[in-house]
Amino acid sequence: MKIKLFITLALAASVAVIAAVFPKANKDKESLTLQVLMAVLERLHFAPQKIDDSLSQEIYKEYLDGMDNNKRFLLSSEVEQLAIYKNSIDEQIDATTFEFFNLTNTLMESGIKRAQRVYQSIIDQEISITSSKTLELDGEKTQFVSTEAELAERWTDYITYHVVTRYESYLSDRNKSDDPIDKEKTDEELLAKATKNSKEMFDDWFKRLDDIRRSDRYEAYLNVLTHTYDPHTDYYSPKAKEDFDLKMGGRLEGIGARLFVKDDLTEVSTVIVGGPAWKGKELAVEDKILQVRQDDEEEPTDLTGMRIDDVVQLIRGKKGTNVHLTIRKKSGKTLVITIERDEVIVDESFARSVVVDFEDVNNIGFISLPVFYSTFDGKNSCAEDVKKEVEKLNAQNVNGIILDLRWNGGGSLQDVIDMSGLFIEEGPIVQVKSGDGKASVYKDRDSSVSYDGPMIVMTNMVSASASEILAGALQDYGRAVIVGSNSTFGKGTVQGFYDLDRVYNGSSDLKPLGQVKMTTQKFYRINGGSNQLTGIIPDIILPDNFSYVNVGEKDYDNALEWSKIDPVKYQQNVYQLPDLSILKQNSSERVAASNIFNLIDDNAQYIKEVENDSDVPLSLKGYKAYLAEREARAEKYDNIMKNPIDGLSISNLAIDLDYIQADSSRIARNEDWLKGLHKDVYLQETVLIMKDMINGEQ
Repeated sequence: MKIKLFITLALAASVAVIAAVFPKANKDKESLTLQVLMAVLERLHFAPQKIDDSLSQEIYKEYLDGMDNNKRFLLSSEVEQLAIYKNSIDEQIDATTFEFFNLTNTLMESGIKRAQRVYQSIIDQEISITSSKTLELDGEKTQFVSTEAELAERWTDYITYHVVTRYESYLSDRNKSDDPIDKEKTDEELLAKATKNSKEMFDDWFKRLDDIRRSDRYEAYLNVLTHTYDPHTDYYSPKAKEDFDLKMGGRLEGIGARLFVKDDLTEVSTVIVGGPAWKGKELAVEDKILQVRQDDEEEPTDLTGMRIDDVVQLIRGKKGTNVHLTIRKKSGKTLVITIERDEVIVDESFARSVVVDFEDVNNIGFISLPVFYSTFDGKNSCAEDVKKEVEKLNAQNVNGIILDLRWNGGGSLQDVIDMSGLFIEEGPIVQVKSGDGKASVYKDRDSSVSYDGPMIVMTNMVSASASEILAGALQDYGRAVIVGSNSTFGKGTVQGFYDLDRVYNGSSDLKPLGQVKMTTQKFYRINGGSNQLTGIIPDIILPDNFSYVNVGEKDYDNALEWSKIDPVKYQQNVYQLPDLSILKQNSSERVAASNIFNLIDDNAQYIKEVENDSDVPLSLKGYKAYLAEREARAEKYDNIMKNPIDGLSISNLAIDLDYIQADSSRIARNEDWLKGLHKDVYLQETVLIMKDMINGEQ
């Protein structure tokens, strides 16, 4: 699950030192940008790469994959022309020349024109919906073809796939519709409609391909280069950096999701906590958005091959309007969801607490923290807010506290240090180290302890960065039991932005050059181990939908390796955990006897099965059978955690009721939150683990 998350620390570049290595003038902007970028990477990246044949081969493969992943534009003979540069791109980087890039640009421009000519010769022909062939959707499993005739066959299959999938969708909609007009539409009419709409989609796609500029490809080329260093190091052109800033400031608040394009398809990278999509519970990370339809439109717009900024413009809209998204779930199930656009409700991202009772486990405090937030004006600090929630729960005399960091992608470093300090005496929380520097130890310097009782931290595979720092520190101190999926996200790196214009002082006529977001440091636990790749391994692991697939940092190419440095001294005299082996054994027995957890594990195995199943039938009959099998398997798991758990009681604190009831929207959002907690089998099991902790003290 590729989700980019980062904490930005205060990072200072040695601008003067770097600038001194450059000549006074450069022949063109592309050369200057590459030269400055490479100097910054070489001197400031956490793990500078050796510019050699190995790196050259990696750039060759990744850039070729990015240009024509599904092998619909280039012929094998053209790829052979490019292959002569496989071992010399490193030399071109050193000389700031672009023989490989120039040839790729030329071949792609001619390849797109050829593909458009082939497409136009095919699209008006009759499309067979009875073909016995299949289409491999994973470009990694296909080869470049040798002739234009073979290319035409590939395009025929690709067009057939789009017509068949639309036709099946129209037939399904007709059969489900109660509208007499829809019912009267014939198969022939719907097939003609599917063909017409597919043609319009491809026509639009080729128009967008025509709009791709050399500068767009050059930016992609530089990003392939930066990604050989690590997946979180990115080059941003001036326009791309402007767009990034707008997104970080809330540009995607229409539905509350962040998106990216992968293999011509739009994929969800983040569902923003508190936003409309998050509240709807239907859109999830790694869902693919296939089509978008507005309320006033009869037909959806196909997003295949569309630029991400164009996708965003279609999905965004005025508050109160609806957008209808056709999405494909990780399980392969395709469905249409409707999301009412709105502003992201900020207070749903803030820390809040309730009291949980289950069977004979009473008065357990539960704190939800969706993100480590902080503002420069000091008005919103998650550490201060969690401290207030702890104080309220202390006043309630709770028997234990559960801190929920599931889906928390991180945030403020200082807040995670302060928050960890609420549960221990003063001491180290995390180490931060540059590539060749000495580790800096970040400490909690407040000897006071806000809560000294039994504590559990809940995590999952998306808990990242700051969440991993807190969970790792409390695990190392033996202060809390960590409960969650196989591991957390595994992102143990720090990034900062560097303005290339500030690095190089000359040639103002060639600026702006853009910026680089670069990995410069790593986080290390106080026990010396890195969070990188492995993440935090919970003390008690519960089944998860992604238990059998790679999720998080380890799913990235070129992720930095796990490493270890010297530990620091740490201890706490606040709370002594009971025997973890007993807690694990008891939980394991309950999970094994749970129908819901068994279903979750079964679903996880199914997701593993379909992960590499990318060969799709091209006949209507075969495609219907293909969908039916996936739908039947997926529907088996649709009702997981859909029903309230008997005996699980969730109650707001009395002190919070005036605030909640002062606003009808707060009442509705609170009810929605409580309703979700009532169905949460992970919370149920965590409460039972807390019961075992409390009993273990006696």
